[in-house]
Amino acid sequence: MKSNRNIFNTSDRYSSFEWCAAFDVASEINNSTNAFDALRKFHEEKKDWLFGLLTYDLKNEIEDLESKNFDGQEFPSIHFFQPEYIFLKDEKGIHFSCHHDSKGKGNANDKLQSFLDEINTTALPGDEIEFEGSIQQRVAKSNYIENVIEIQKHIQRGDIYEMNYCVEFFADGSLSNPAALYEKLNEISPMPFSCFFRSEHQYLISASPERFIAKRGSKIISQPIKGTARRGNSEAEDQRIIERLKNDKKEKSENVMIVDLVRNDLSRTAKRKSVRVEELFGIYTFRQLHQMISTVVAEMKDDIHWTEVVRCAFPMGSMTGAPKIRAMELIEAFENNRWLCDSGR
Repeated sequence: MKSNRNIFNTSDRYSSFEWCAAFDVASEINNSTNAFDALRKFHEEKKDWLFGLLTYDLKNEIEDLESKNFDGQEFPSIHFFQPEYIFLKDEKGIHFSCHHDSKGKGNANDKLQSFLDEINTTALPGDEIEFEGSIQQRVAKSNYIENVIEIQKHIQRGDIYEMNYCVEFFADGSLSNPAALYEKLNEISPMPFSCFFRSEHQYLISASPERFIAKRGSKIISQPIKGTARRGNSEAEDQRIIERLKNDKKEKSENVMIVDLVRNDLSRTAKRKSVRVEELFGIYTFRQLHQMISTVVAEMKDDIHWTEVVRCAFPMGSMTGAPKIRAMELIEAFENNRWLCDSGR
């Protein structure tokens, strides 16, 4: 049995809403070359909410890198859309907006009811999640261990300080209810950042405690995570685990490496002397685990567009390693599949 303490021990001071739902496409961009320039142009043209994804391999546009590994997901390299309808929940209630001024607003009540009906029929609490197929691993256990040993040799030689090595688990089969799966994921392990994204027949379902980048006015916030510990079975055990995590030299050294990397990334688009560490080695508690989270902030230069901030920080340092470019080269060498997006690595 888990501790009865609150799931989160610290409120998110940078949160601007509880949840946001956007659907129906007013306009979109897909698989654009020069993706970040295309995204900037798209945003400047629409001056509106945009929702979408950036795939990990956009790193090849930023650095002299390449990707030849197997891609079993086949998502577009970039996909952003301007929605017809948006529902947003904040401390004041639920807000609705639509892209078209006249006809769209006239249909607002019908659209809201249709949206709620869809949610209620596809993601009812307790819905069974039927899956036909079996989950398989892309890398055999023996190969995984061999790769870890080789990666350790690169660390010992000083090629890298740390590297995020991932393996893929996949399944060939059909899932009966993706919305119910998303609800179940959030029920088991609620996280401050979760996503249910559907484009035609493709779904992206995720939940993460980590904020890559947020923009609040001219302030940029990044909160990298390195350092994880399990929850205890009691209040007292929880506190002992938290204290061990706070004082773990390995976890703290990994965390500070990524903090330095993020500081360097943000400095490329920040005003002089504005990059600072707002919190170092903060311990945050979630239902399933404790995380060591640091907060790095900066003030954007006046002539910088937010897409340039993302480009200069992409991919997320905590999902690659340090130094970032060499870590990404080794990721390509040791892993055998491509990844959907930075947060999915």
